[in-house]
Amino acid sequence: MGSGSSSYTSKTIYLDVDGKVQKVLFSRHCSPCDIKELLCSSSNIPRNTAIMMVNPEGAFVSIDPTMPTNTPNSLYKVIPLSTGQLGEKEDMFQNVLSQVAEQFSRAFRINELKTEVTNRLAMLEKRVELEGLKVVEIEKCKNDLKKLRDEMTSRAGGRVNCPCKYNFSDDGKKLTPRRDVPSYPKYTLSQETIEALKKPTFDVWHWEHNEMLSCLEYMYHDLGLVKEFNMNPITLKRWLLGIQENYRSNPFHNFRHCFCVSQMMYGMIHLCNLQEKLTLTDLGILMTAAVCHDLDHPGYNNTYQINARTELAVRYNDISPLENHHCAVAFQILSLPECNIFANVDPEAFKQIRQAIITLILATDMARHGEILDSFKHKVDNFDFTNEEHVTCLKMVLIKCCDISNEVRPTEVAEPWVDCLLEEYFMQSDREKSEGLPVAPFMDRDKVTKPTAQIGFIKFVLIPMFESVMKLFPQIEEIMVQPLRDSRDHYEELKQIDDAMTEAQKKKTENMSLGGKKK
Repeated sequence: MGSGSSSYTSKTIYLDVDGKVQKVLFSRHCSPCDIKELLCSSSNIPRNTAIMMVNPEGAFVSIDPTMPTNTPNSLYKVIPLSTGQLGEKEDMFQNVLSQVAEQFSRAFRINELKTEVTNRLAMLEKRVELEGLKVVEIEKCKNDLKKLRDEMTSRAGGRVNCPCKYNFSDDGKKLTPRRDVPSYPKYTLSQETIEALKKPTFDVWHWEHNEMLSCLEYMYHDLGLVKEFNMNPITLKRWLLGIQENYRSNPFHNFRHCFCVSQMMYGMIHLCNLQEKLTLTDLGILMTAAVCHDLDHPGYNNTYQINARTELAVRYNDISPLENHHCAVAFQILSLPECNIFANVDPEAFKQIRQAIITLILATDMARHGEILDSFKHKVDNFDFTNEEHVTCLKMVLIKCCDISNEVRPTEVAEPWVDCLLEEYFMQSDREKSEGLPVAPFMDRDKVTKPTAQIGFIKFVLIPMFESVMKLFPQIEEIMVQPLRDSRDHYEELKQIDDAMTEAQKKKTENMSLGGKKK
């Protein structure tokens, strides 16, 4: 894609998979582990299976970014290793590692270093806990002052507000310090990272979960949301940990996808100067809906839920069962006192925030795509930022854009997501086949390819939606819409190559068949 960096030049190899040619692309910066997973996926071998790769002569090929490229006429083959082979190698590696560990321990006095590090960690944990106690004391003072004001109002004959379950001081609940104050490290983000976070080109694959949590925490502080909603900083950390723990380890709908969508939302806020056009409450709603939008996603879509008559489909009467579930889990987490980032928000204001977040998460159901986009198209030519209905419609379109925005990113960032999504689709279609349920062609491993999966989606869903938003924010054309057009062209070229290879294989088969008949 035009926005990609030259430092991420991809490498191509060709595999023999059950007699068919399989093309595999990966970045030269991929780790051997990532390449092995990609090879397993491409060869229909379960992930995490130990494998080896051989050339047509049977010679071993190293599985790392430096491996030699081949051609469709000289195919590599991926072979899973047997348990016996693994056992012998593991024993050998264990012996070598034991000897190395013993030598390192003697040379560098590892045990003494361990003791010193443990002692330092204990001191740091104590300091974090004390800081948490300070925050809680401040909260207690605020609550005591509120009680005093309420008592004075009551004695003066004024009207006392009804207690709300989110106002913990009123019903006797107290925010007590937990001994498990969030332990993920507080990363100091470099200026380079801070600037990169604001752009759709941000590479989401280079970050561990702890680092992604720190980036999300930074976004809330940077946008002024912590101050606007009077959030307890420790509560924000606990809430983010609670969010991460409630995303499952699906191939696609996982915590990294959550971070992707949230980072794209943060990028669009900056790119479209939304701070000048929307309120801080609106920005908080956009960011929080993005963070929560796929909580506890089971990896099987609404169509499966409804056809299989799952508990979720029954509970929500077949109406956006997954999106309704994401909302429910989001507010179950927020109902925990230690995770309620909106604890200090006025109850009436919280009610409106809650409704707005629900509206946005429900808008991510692709079954409603046409309805929502048509509504926005009718408003965009005469858009009014003072009109609440217009702003709500814009926020719905923004979260939809962010949710399916992977193809806006550079090719080396976007393409692995296609593999992840297809893996999740294939898991679902395999299950549907085994349960006798209908299978969508775009999810069937026997019918779909990467180019066919992407071309229609980019042409008829992504580009029209982003071009509609471009009418309101022309500045997104170069950095968001043009990469989508480039991505469409990229997959159309790949389809032409695939079609040519299929046609060549077909002719080869026909010629062999004719040759056999002549004999």
